[in-house]
Amino acid sequence: MRCATSLIRNLALAGCLFLAPAVSRGEDTSLSLPQARAVAGAALERGDYALAIRLARGLIEADPRDTGAWYVVAAAQMRQGNPRAARAAVTRAYRFAQTPADKTRSAELAARFALEENRPTMAQAWLRRAAIHIDDPDQETRLARDYQALRRINPFSFSLRTEVRPSDNVNSGSSAVYNVIDDVIAPDYPLASQALEGTVATLDATAGYRLRASPTSATTLNGRLYVQRVSLASSTAAKAPLARDSDYGSTYVEVSLNHAFAVGEPEKKGSAAVDVALGESWYGGERNFRTLQISGERNWRLGASSLFQLNARVEHRFDARQPTNDADGLGLGMFYARKLANGDGLSVSLALRDTEAANFNGTYSSASVRTSYALAKPVGPARITAAVGAEYADYPMFRLSRVIPPTRREDRSYYGEVSLFFPDFDYAGFAPNLRLRAGRKTSNFSQYTSREISLSLGVQSKF
Repeated sequence: MRCATSLIRNLALAGCLFLAPAVSRGEDTSLSLPQARAVAGAALERGDYALAIRLARGLIEADPRDTGAWYVVAAAQMRQGNPRAARAAVTRAYRFAQTPADKTRSAELAARFALEENRPTMAQAWLRRAAIHIDDPDQETRLARDYQALRRINPFSFSLRTEVRPSDNVNSGSSAVYNVIDDVIAPDYPLASQALEGTVATLDATAGYRLRASPTSATTLNGRLYVQRVSLASSTAAKAPLARDSDYGSTYVEVSLNHAFAVGEPEKKGSAAVDVALGESWYGGERNFRTLQISGERNWRLGASSLFQLNARVEHRFDARQPTNDADGLGLGMFYARKLANGDGLSVSLALRDTEAANFNGTYSSASVRTSYALAKPVGPARITAAVGAEYADYPMFRLSRVIPPTRREDRSYYGEVSLFFPDFDYAGFAPNLRLRAGRKTSNFSQYTSREISLSLGVQSKF
């Protein structure tokens, strides 16, 4: 925001360069536009803000698109302690600015004035506008730094992720032809669902409000909305003639309270957090279940380039539509991230989960691992991250019908994905992200054997 102060000073000094003979308030003097502009700048410099505003208003009457005059009004109003009026003036300057540099300058000034009004959310929005017109890497770095500072100041926080992906398996359906259980075909029990092609669109929005904060802790109230909608391809009519798009749509809403705090010696930068969340899930237009979750995490900084985390979560699902979702679960996890000497990033995560449901079809244990590698240097216009993962799930007792005896079900999943982020093709600091994912799931119940290849296009923030 230092540029805002220097801009106001430069405007005043510019007025002095063209300083005409002093005009007192009592004189009835007619000035040309260049003279009025020069005198307005001189009045601003010597602190006669009323005269500066009056002359600038006259210039604006002559030409409403005179951005220099709007700057003078903004500077005078700000120096008189009227940040709201100053922001209103510089908003007009932004509107009528002709060059990207002037647009950027006006937007940054508006952000500064909004912050003076104690409106950090509006200041963030103006920095987003400034980002639209910036093409200089140094300016972009400075703006990102200012935005991060506002994020720390602002008690409100917002996050939005969107994604659209064509997929050959939008319903997590089976890729098998027959219903096979432990290598035995069950001809009287056809597959409940086969893989269907289509397009999946998701929106994941979160908002938070920091209730209290100190140098070593913060308590935040958060809300989350996750929406997934499916559009089936016309080719699915042959496989599932009665299927509708709405059958595969899902929605999840959550409210949570999070308390994060520093742990240990300050120089080691250790931290921990506790989170309590209440959520509700819908699937196919009907309520699926409600959930209460309590989770915690402990983070350790290992030197300047590594982070290690342990986490745990206890979940109770209730008011479920199906007894398989009326369940209690315990999850344990580990996460390690390291920035390598060449700037690349490596991360590894491990998750263990144990769930016990009212119906034994929903009782299982699972273990999953994921490794990702992010290249520091872009390849062409893209920043590349690659990841691979695997999961094993064990259902001690599982059956598809009352006629078929229950038996153990074992699922194994594998996937790989490559993400390409294009930071140079951004708008207001948001840039596109392209992700290619391929996965396969095998099971001794062919109903749960599946494959998927999807290509998704999303948008994410650069700062």
